[in-house]
Amino acid sequence: PGPRMESLPEAVLIRILASIPAVDLVLVCRLVCCQWKNLVDGAALWILKCQQEGLTGAESQEDAENWQNFYFLSKKRKNLIKNPCGEEDLQHWGEVENGGDGWKIEELPGDFGKEFPREDVHKYFVTSYEWCRKAQVIDLRAEGYWEELMDTTQPKVVVKDWYAGRSDAGCLYELCVKLLSENEDVLAEYKSETVAIPQDNDASWTEISHTFSNYGPGVRFVRFEHGGQDTLFWKGWYGVRVTNSSVTVEP
Repeated sequence: PGPRMESLPEAVLIRILASIPAVDLVLVCRLVCCQWKNLVDGAALWILKCQQEGLTGAESQEDAENWQNFYFLSKKRKNLIKNPCGEEDLQHWGEVENGGDGWKIEELPGDFGKEFPREDVHKYFVTSYEWCRKAQVIDLRAEGYWEELMDTTQPKVVVKDWYAGRSDAGCLYELCVKLLSENEDVLAEYKSETVAIPQDNDASWTEISHTFSNYGPGVRFVRFEHGGQDTLFWKGWYGVRVTNSSVTVEP
């Protein structure tokens, strides 16, 4: 018979294990024997998997748990906001407030507007002459972010939004994001100032962002809300334009 797996040098065994899907490593391989458990719980295996798959940025994190979490969070990273650019009309947006003539979706660049900095964004939402607001509530567990991860690791929750006015009209913009508990108590909150864009502006797109960290245990939901209106009270859709909203959970 050939040599047994446990007789292999540890470095060779780590290379073999690194070729196995991460979920199988944690749920199956870790249960095989004490040696495999120690390797799956150690940093070296996850450092190698990160290197093999081009995941960088955790070099400053030295303990094994952070490397494993870094791997899983990096692989799962995606925009948790659904329909961020209006491609599906107002689908997935709840608690919609339709002041004035209400929300409308328009094609970029729009009248008196500018193209968006990214070529894959084609539409935007636009507000009217009274306040228009819309919100999404993200269920973190449903998106695969388990309770222990949120309570112990407390990965960063990164929020971004883009807004612009049209060059012939002034407008207002606001963003409010809350981290909520199981019972939807507010555990952390970010509220922008009310941004006032003057008439005769250059219609350029501006990104606003906030990162939640060290927010404490218990976070289960993220509530994202934004909105605005024009300041001239013109009938139609002369208010702030918003698109490419995002919420990501990051290492």
